[in-house]
Amino acid sequence: MVKHLVLFKLADQAEGKSKREIALNIKNDLEALKDKIDVVRNIKVYLNDTKSASGNYDIILDSEFESIEDVKIYANHPDHLVIAAYIAKVRTERAAIDYEY
Repeated sequence: MVKHLVLFKLADQAEGKSKREIALNIKNDLEALKDKIDVVRNIKVYLNDTKSASGNYDIILDSEFESIEDVKIYANHPDHLVIAAYIAKVRTERAAIDYEY
């Protein structure tokens, strides 16, 4: 199994929405991919607590796949690419790691 973790820092305002609205939209859209992309074994998105330190990342995507090849299939899937394009417009930073377990 492969764990695919991605963290995002978001702009305070973008696309006419607040950071919190953006984060909730991203959470809903990413978690919906489990039913759209069959290689996704599990996917969950967590939002940073609004009372936490301002330097924290805003979102973490925690997902699982059978193999690194499945991560690549997911990354290039049309449904994921739509969300990734949106995130690219509203994020200020991204960090990621993939590891086998």
